[in-house]
Amino acid sequence: MFFSVIIPVFNRPDELAELLRSLSVQSYQKFEVIVVEDGSSITSESVIGKFRNEISITYLVQSNQGQGFARNNGMSKASGDFFVILDSDVILPKKYLEVLASQIQERKLDAFGGPDAAASDFSTMQKAMDFAMTSFWTTGGIRGKLKDPSKYQARGFNMGVSKTVFLKTEGFADPNRGEDIEWSIRIKKAGFKLELIEEAFVYHKRKNTLFSFAKQAFSFGQNRVNVSRFHPEAIKLVHLLPTAFSLFLVSMIPLSIFFPSLFTLQLVLIGFWIGMIFLNSLIQYRSVSVALLSIITSLTQLVCYGFGLVYEYLKKSVKG
Repeated sequence: MFFSVIIPVFNRPDELAELLRSLSVQSYQKFEVIVVEDGSSITSESVIGKFRNEISITYLVQSNQGQGFARNNGMSKASGDFFVILDSDVILPKKYLEVLASQIQERKLDAFGGPDAAASDFSTMQKAMDFAMTSFWTTGGIRGKLKDPSKYQARGFNMGVSKTVFLKTEGFADPNRGEDIEWSIRIKKAGFKLELIEEAFVYHKRKNTLFSFAKQAFSFGQNRVNVSRFHPEAIKLVHLLPTAFSLFLVSMIPLSIFFPSLFTLQLVLIGFWIGMIFLNSLIQYRSVSVALLSIITSLTQLVCYGFGLVYEYLKKSVKG
């Protein structure tokens, strides 16, 4: 199996360098890399030059069109049997491609999605954000751990499709608003086999501040509604839970005044949830500071996602 690794990049030469370095030391070496510069003002040209003698790499430059269409451009120029799509801020374990080659062929997959994780040398904030995005107590673990891997909806930071899938479905239909989830649904509707490969994880080195993480979570809620414009069934009960959680928090203010007994029950429930966040994060990262910050990032992720979904849903209801 020969892989074409597709990497859209926008003003991230330093992050791209770390990803290319992790590709250069892969145990499985049957691959090419296609980097698509999507209208960056800070280009990665010098970074590409440093790796030309280490890996087979093609550098494409286009006006800014969004990551979905940048990936389409890269896949249209690719020569591999299977396209691996990565965000520029991830780092690969040494056996990442080896795991993919084995699992794709063994399970006869047409497409896959993989989870993300935090490396041991990541910052406290990066680990706390990773926890908020992957924990059972925040997202239900749906980003990387499912009993039924066929229910997984691949994310663009770590996903892949066969060349046949790309040619049949014509790639991403939207530039950057839940475009990966939309394509995942469409791939399955076309009869192709897309599953989670839990072992094919990447280290997701997010550069967010807490504020930008909040904005990103808000946009994720909006994106889920945007996907429902293509696929009305895209919004399921699990996607409404962050909104329910947010409303639960808001309701604590009037209940504390008019129904103190219910307010006490709310405090117990919230206290239990915070305690589980702290305990699980502490066990996972063995750091009190990460565990404490995980409480903040988890609250941020749920509340912002919940209100982002409500905001976009109301906008959709008005505008159609």
